[in-house]
Amino acid sequence: MVDDFEPFRRFVCSLLSKAAGWRVIGEVSDGLEAVQKAKELQPELILLDIGLPNLSGLEAANRIHRVAPSSKIVFVTQENSFDVVRAALSNGAMGYVLKSDAGSELLEALETVLRGGQFISGRIERV
Repeated sequence: MVDDFEPFRRFVCSLLSKAAGWRVIGEVSDGLEAVQKAKELQPELILLDIGLPNLSGLEAANRIHRVAPSSKIVFVTQENSFDVVRAALSNGAMGYVLKSDAGSELLEALETVLRGGQFISGRIERV
């Protein structure tokens, strides 16, 4: 779980801990840490914000794919521009969830991505 806003990280970790079969193995607050943790832990899924200190989530995703190629990335962010979504997907993300919809969409997004599908929040404008 990568987000610089600790209360949101806590919310997501709590949401996942209450759902059967999920376990958070690491939390970091910036993009550079995300790359290092991904290399170290080789997680199945990485939840990544776009607006991160030290290295943007988009660049972190690009680097993560080099150091942890089997990790699947799901962006969880407030950025709702379809251009940003497109950039996220072109950087290897398999999912894109708006923070405002995480309570209702995150688990579905993660399950979809683990099954090999792609998930994009329902409220993203497809322009």
